[in-house]
Amino acid sequence: MLLDENQKNIYLRLVRYALPYKGRIALSMLASLGVGGSDAIIAYLVKPFVDELIIAGNVTMAKMIPFLVIGLAAFKGASRYIQQYNIRTAGQAAIQDIRDQLYSHSIKLSMRFFVSNSSGTLMSRILNDVNVMQAALSDVLVTILREATTMIALTGYAFYADWRMALMAFVVIPASVWPAAAIGKKIKKFSRRGQGAMGIVTAALEQTFSGIKVIKAFGTEELENRKFKAENACFFRFICKTFKYDAVSSPVIELLTSFGVAAVLWYGLDRVMAEEITKGDLFSILAAILLMYTPLKRLTRVNNIVQQALGAGERVFEVLDQRSEIVDEVDAVELPRSHGRVCFEQVDFAYDDEPVLRNFSVQTETGEVVALVGPSGAGKSTIISLLNRFYDPQTGRILIDGYDICNVTQKSLHKNLALVDQETFLFNDTILNNIRYGRQDADPQMVEAAARKAYADEFIRLLPEGYQTMIGDRGVRLSGGQRQRICIARAILRDAPILMLDEATSALDTESEAMVQQALGNLMRNRTTFVIAHRLSTVMHADRILVLEDGEIKEQGSHQQLLEKGGLYKRLYDIQFQEQD
Repeated sequence: MLLDENQKNIYLRLVRYALPYKGRIALSMLASLGVGGSDAIIAYLVKPFVDELIIAGNVTMAKMIPFLVIGLAAFKGASRYIQQYNIRTAGQAAIQDIRDQLYSHSIKLSMRFFVSNSSGTLMSRILNDVNVMQAALSDVLVTILREATTMIALTGYAFYADWRMALMAFVVIPASVWPAAAIGKKIKKFSRRGQGAMGIVTAALEQTFSGIKVIKAFGTEELENRKFKAENACFFRFICKTFKYDAVSSPVIELLTSFGVAAVLWYGLDRVMAEEITKGDLFSILAAILLMYTPLKRLTRVNNIVQQALGAGERVFEVLDQRSEIVDEVDAVELPRSHGRVCFEQVDFAYDDEPVLRNFSVQTETGEVVALVGPSGAGKSTIISLLNRFYDPQTGRILIDGYDICNVTQKSLHKNLALVDQETFLFNDTILNNIRYGRQDADPQMVEAAARKAYADEFIRLLPEGYQTMIGDRGVRLSGGQRQRICIARAILRDAPILMLDEATSALDTESEAMVQQALGNLMRNRTTFVIAHRLSTVMHADRILVLEDGEIKEQGSHQQLLEKGGLYKRLYDIQFQEQD
């Protein structure tokens, strides 16, 4: 294989995943000796076959030939099976480990990573790129072991039989290095770009199927069809260039090896005529050389496959080398069950260069309901994200019961938090499993009790299979209000002391909102709650309302106090009141 230093590092890193399966690989290597040795034996037997059987007419040998052919074929076939099965299963097991590690690592990365990378691109790396790498750890290892062993055995026999003619043929091999390397670089380049294009195709698919309702509603099927065809055509162009360079490698090697064969024939026939060697010697050496060139051509194709795998490997290892911004400290402690006292101390935060929160400070008491209101972009959802530790603030700190959340384990932190988001995400699973998603040990009775408190039990029991009903991708079989009540039941069952409601009723009709508000009342009882809402009517009864603008608290107080102040809250309330009128 013709690799530079960086490529060698990537390939060695890839091969390390196969080390746990070294027993299978060793057995495969042993079997490959049988495959290579069989071809060397065939080349060796050409001499007595020509001299003794064809020229001298040895009848005894003629009777042995059929048994010899069958015996060699059986031995070679058994060796090839043992070799190929073991190396491929070892390669596939290593690829499974890579895919498992890639998935495990990806979901532990911080939210900033997922904001910067589309889900379709990540899906493509976990599925398509890893599949391309599979060839390097299964088919490539099979071919390298088999063809390299065969080539060494045949080369050894050719030099043993006549070193001069073998040397003439062997000169061709170094001559093939440069074109093979040049072709390999082109293949790697276009393979990597092709995998990137496949990531865009996967993203387009994921986006289409996730937003199919919007596409149908606006009648934009043809528009999406044209966009998908354009992305697919881009992938096709790159993959065709890969095919072009892959296809040219065999003819180039074929042409170069023809010079070696021609030289051997010219020199060998001259020596036969001079009676320095027999016809059997010539045909035996020629057979060894021709058989030797076959693995050479296959090894050249292996280089092409490796280059494609390296292009995919770079993209996979880019994700594996990503370090999460949010990690537990070495001496992180377990956060005990919280009393619900939350404190933001002079917190500043920016997603990039633009500040979102400035000197934000607030302290809550146990069981207090704090509402966050203000114009879009004021920083309301950012406060929820920081409390969940999706991000860390640039300055300041966030405390729960006096514990800095940066100094506690993320697992213990999230045990004390429950989030009901405006995006009601449900899994394509049963209602039972969706409700107990945050508490896997909950029994069916606990799930049903949570559903009753969320006013979801009644509609669940009307479904064909009740709590065992599959609700489809993202809960597509349920209405918006039903989905939201399932999410509330999930939060009730989790029984976390700190609750966050981010626009939990913003997308509901009046009837559904009334039902959900009752469910939220049950959920908020005896919990410290942060409520984000654009509809000010939903936060009127909060213990305290924080009015944010440009990342700062402009006003705070009860609903009545803020109305009497006549400031920003009063203006927002009057605008909504006029819109409702």
